[in-house]
Amino acid sequence: QVQLVESGGGSVQPGVSLRLSCAASGRSFSDYAMGWFRQAPGKAREFVGSIDWMGGTIYNGLFAPGRFTISRDNAKNTVYLQMNSHVLEDTAVYYCASAKATWATPRSGDYDYWGQGTQVTVSS
Repeated sequence: QVQLVESGGGSVQPGVSLRLSCAASGRSFSDYAMGWFRQAPGKAREFVGSIDWMGGTIYNGLFAPGRFTISRDNAKNTVYLQMNSHVLEDTAVYYCASAKATWATPRSGDYDYWGQGTQVTVSS
């Protein structure tokens, strides 16, 4: 079983930045793409970003252009989500996911393991 543990969430004011981390274990981390999703109250799960097995190809969600950046450190078995210039609409539970293949993808069905999520609350 692959284990994914998110960290770095919390309560922040608008404009403040956060970096979320996701530590993975259970299989060869460097062989699989990773992704970030989020779900706000009353809304469907949204794609945030994904990164291929080596970090060479990165996709960002259209809902947050230019503000979120995904990266990975295979030596640490960790994927990151840098979140800058927060707005109130960023409030959500953020989930880390491990894909079934090496290619970055926005499709939730392409991910077979999910973390428990970390809450990010943006308020003034």
